[in-house]
Amino acid sequence: MQWEHVLLDKKDMIAWVTLNRPEKLNAFGGRMRQELVEVIDDVCADPEVRVIVITGSGKAFCVGGDVTEFVSGQTKALTETSPSERPAMAKIVLALNQVEKPVIAAVNGVAAGGGVNLALACDIRIASEKARFGQVFTRRGVHPDWGGIYFLPRLVGYAKACELIFSGDVIDAQEAYKLGMVNTLVPHEKLMEATTEMARRIADNAPIPIAYAKRGLQNFYKWDLAQALDYESYVLSVTMKSEDFKEGFTAFLEKREPAFKGR
Repeated sequence: MQWEHVLLDKKDMIAWVTLNRPEKLNAFGGRMRQELVEVIDDVCADPEVRVIVITGSGKAFCVGGDVTEFVSGQTKALTETSPSERPAMAKIVLALNQVEKPVIAAVNGVAAGGGVNLALACDIRIASEKARFGQVFTRRGVHPDWGGIYFLPRLVGYAKACELIFSGDVIDAQEAYKLGMVNTLVPHEKLMEATTEMARRIADNAPIPIAYAKRGLQNFYKWDLAQALDYESYVLSVTMKSEDFKEGFTAFLEKREPAFKGR
């Protein structure tokens, strides 16, 4: 299936999802949100995909909503839903959070508004030194969306999240790295290489314990030590019954790389 504003490339167990409105700095416009829902649903459901990478084409990662559509009222019509139906942005964020696969954001340029929060909704962020990050909502008279008020304080702390959201300041990649918003900072020309290396290392590992670990890590702020230990014990008993468990230890003894099947 082909989409107008989102590119999808699956290769070697990695799904590359590219926001593709470079002339608009990959601003969410037209059917782009709905297309992204469809693409994310596709890669989440594909058993051959073990890692999802999201990036942007051209000079930007994503600058959030299309200002032209906001002014014309088009965005309001596109994002309004019935009380029983979540908007597209919420569906995307929830899918990325709930999928049992690691999600990496390769931030190639400016990430602002909904764009920066899409990156924050991913599990890992690798940023080019040319990247910039801005919670610019209050400068436009709107409230943060795409899960910003959930993810940002968990990464940088409550007080810093308040500062970034209330001020609408744009920070550079080095500052984002210092704050913990970014896992890895690399030269711009090395971004795709570094992202591929990270995705490859993850995809080569056993997918079952990774899926459980993602779910467990998301509960670090809810569980006490006893709950974490109970979860670990349960998951350990599950993974030790898998074919991948046998493969991992056999490969170690045979001094070769394991070939995990997700079974």
